[in-house]
Amino acid sequence: MKTHPRFAMAAATCLLFAAGAAHALDYPPRKPGLWELSIQSEDGASKAPAMQTQQCIDAATDKAMREMGSSSGQQACSKQDMRTEGGRIVVDSVCKMGNTTATTHSVITGDFSAGYRMESRSSYNPPMMGRKEGTALIEARWVGPCKAGQKPGDMMMPNGMKMNLLEMPGAARKK
Repeated sequence: MKTHPRFAMAAATCLLFAAGAAHALDYPPRKPGLWELSIQSEDGASKAPAMQTQQCIDAATDKAMREMGSSSGQQACSKQDMRTEGGRIVVDSVCKMGNTTATTHSVITGDFSAGYRMESRSSYNPPMMGRKEGTALIEARWVGPCKAGQKPGDMMMPNGMKMNLLEMPGAARKK
């Protein structure tokens, strides 16, 4: 399966916003180690195949990613309401993405130690890449220690491409 670089960047950005939402509500950090994520998106007309990724984190990386997501959201979003409802995180946001305004409603469940799930529904005005709306589902589970040769922040894409979220432009690792 070929992974388009734009989709990889969108997935990474989505993960940062989700981590930022959890940070803003002071939810527990994710358990250090290797996380496996399944990212599924739908644009109303078609459903993309689930993209499977893995991400290696430690406590400092997880904290830095939550802070990156939180500051990115503050800069790009005119609204970012987060609350807890019955053990769930509910996020409603209005964010500028280029010339498009994305209005998103997300619900995050899980314990951030063994796994979590994020369901999002967005509308785009004007349409983004021809899409007026879309949904995303991210399911994450902790699978164990990071593999040999992996360092915190490494994200492994389905096509074998490896990127480190902390080495992306504008990212700074905080300890």
